[in-house]
Amino acid sequence: MLLLSEDQTRQALPFPELIDSLDEIFRSGCVMPTRHHHDIEMQGEPDATMLLMPAWVPGEYSGVKVANVVPGNSDRGLPAVSAQYLLCSAKTGEMLALIDGGELTARRTAAASALAARYLAREDAGHLLIVGTGRLAPNLVGAHMAVRPISKVTIWGRSQHKAADFARQISATYSINVTVAEELEAALGEADIISAATLSNDPLVKGALVKPGAHVDLVGAFKPSMRESDDDLIKRADLFVDTRDGCLVEGGDIVQPLKAGLITPEDIRADLYDLCRGTYPGRQSNDAVTLFKSVGAALEDLAGAMLAYKTASK
Repeated sequence: MLLLSEDQTRQALPFPELIDSLDEIFRSGCVMPTRHHHDIEMQGEPDATMLLMPAWVPGEYSGVKVANVVPGNSDRGLPAVSAQYLLCSAKTGEMLALIDGGELTARRTAAASALAARYLAREDAGHLLIVGTGRLAPNLVGAHMAVRPISKVTIWGRSQHKAADFARQISATYSINVTVAEELEAALGEADIISAATLSNDPLVKGALVKPGAHVDLVGAFKPSMRESDDDLIKRADLFVDTRDGCLVEGGDIVQPLKAGLITPEDIRADLYDLCRGTYPGRQSNDAVTLFKSVGAALEDLAGAMLAYKTASK
């Protein structure tokens, strides 16, 4: 069985190929049962959670991501999330590869954002604003650069120190103009693509500040109680999601406006299935503000695992 470390997983998942792999699996589809969610009792600290995310393409590949979320690990100096992906043959049941789940998740999440941007962002979008400085942030830069002519990246984070460190990392990786924003409000009005990946419970991306023609990519706020966009943006933007089933129950940026009666499910114009299959054309005008909300899906992990296995096996 093939074993892929974090570095090996990263090398096996170049963004252009990964984005195309996601496009293909959203077009062709796969079997994707509802994810399994189990609470694990912990003594003297918050409960842990085990997530099981299975998916398969009949006769080809099957796989499952196992993720353990342990909030108490912050006091131990350990990551809160540990994950691995087991890829198997759907024909024989043979176990083919064990792939680093953290790196797989980070790269497929960023690739899904870039896939949406390929359909929704303006063709000339050159200025990317990253809101947040966590693990996803550098992946979002690389992924968006694979689909749009990004020449300038602005970074905003609650910690200016972390934002500056991230800016130096991006400058050392890509030959582009990288700046750190002191004030988020001003940066929001200048960017062509705004990509937010935070754990915020309160809106950060304000609709009144976003310029016409901008594309907003919301990756964080993966619980109904969390929020990265305000009501003004939800009312103003053309709304898109990765999967309707996921975002209608998990993503606070969609769930909260639904509960408040601000929008209805019909206000979501399309998901990635619709965009990739051509049943919805994507961006309708240069001045439209588009918003893409993602919460992740098991078929994205499967597509990434299949690509990593094929790439590493060459």
